[in-house]
Amino acid sequence: MSTPTDVFEQLSAGIGSGDLSKLHLLYAPDAEVTIPFMRPSAVSIHGREEVREHFARFDGQISLQPRNVRVYETSDPEVIIAEFDYLVGDALLANIQLLRVRDGLIVESHDYHDHAAIADVMS
Repeated sequence: MSTPTDVFEQLSAGIGSGDLSKLHLLYAPDAEVTIPFMRPSAVSIHGREEVREHFARFDGQISLQPRNVRVYETSDPEVIIAEFDYLVGDALLANIQLLRVRDGLIVESHDYHDHAAIADVMS
């Protein structure tokens, strides 16, 4: 069974590869994802199918290279906090992700990315 850190590493590697087509398979069928800083407004994603649709919107269109990754375990064995940068062009953009992983799948994710800065760098 994959640990929360293993699952985060798979997610991070997939995003870094630019191929987002299978990343939804890391999420439970009833996963809940919140992205409070998404532009133009916060996003809540409910379930694996919506996660697939979300990733499909960006598949092959953006290059986000994870750098300076630090993963912190918590007193809850299902929960980790990952702190990392995305290299986007020449810019390093800070990110934090809180993941709850159960039975090797993400059941809950809170993604704190600076979407405004990512959009600025990509435009």
